[in-house]
Amino acid sequence: MSRAVIALGANLDDPAHHLHDAAHRIDRTPGVRIVGRSHLFRTAPIGGPEQPDYVNAVIIVETDRDPHTLLADLHSIEAEHGRIRDVHWGPRTLDLDLIAYDDFRSVDPELQVPHPRAHERAFVLVPWCDAESDAVFPGVGPIRDLVAGLDTAGCTVLEGPRVGES
Repeated sequence: MSRAVIALGANLDDPAHHLHDAAHRIDRTPGVRIVGRSHLFRTAPIGGPEQPDYVNAVIIVETDRDPHTLLADLHSIEAEHGRIRDVHWGPRTLDLDLIAYDDFRSVDPELQVPHPRAHERAFVLVPWCDAESDAVFPGVGPIRDLVAGLDTAGCTVLEGPRVGES
C-alpha cells in the first residue's frame, strides 16, 4: 500500500459540507482508506479575484491506486460537487489536490507531485500537521518546521469534528 496526502478546499455553497462529503466519498473509493484527518480550517484566499474565505483540510490515505488513477478519482469527486475550472485561483465548490504520494515525483503538467508550492502554503501545511504531526514533506523536511516558518495568522481551526467524521 502507498501513502498519499490529499488537500481539500472549498469556499462556495456550504464549504464544510463539501469537504465532509468529499472525505466520505474518498474513503468509499475502492483501494483507498483514510488513515489521518485534520480539523477544518478557515483561510483567506491567495491570489485570484475577490472571493469568500476558504475552508481547508487534509486527509492522509493508504491506497493501492497509482497516482494517476487516484488523481482521476479526485477529479471525478470534484465534478460530482459541481467544480468548474474557469478562473485560475477562483472560488470553487471543491478543490482536491494530491499533495504527496510516498516518495513519488512527477513534473508532468497533469500530475505534479509533490504538489508545487504546497510546502509554502499555510492552508496545506497547518491542516497536514494537524492530521499527522510528525509528517515530512518529501524532499523538503518536517512539516512542523515548515509551519514554524510561515505566517499562519490567517489559518484558524473551526469548531467541530475532523473532516469526514460528521
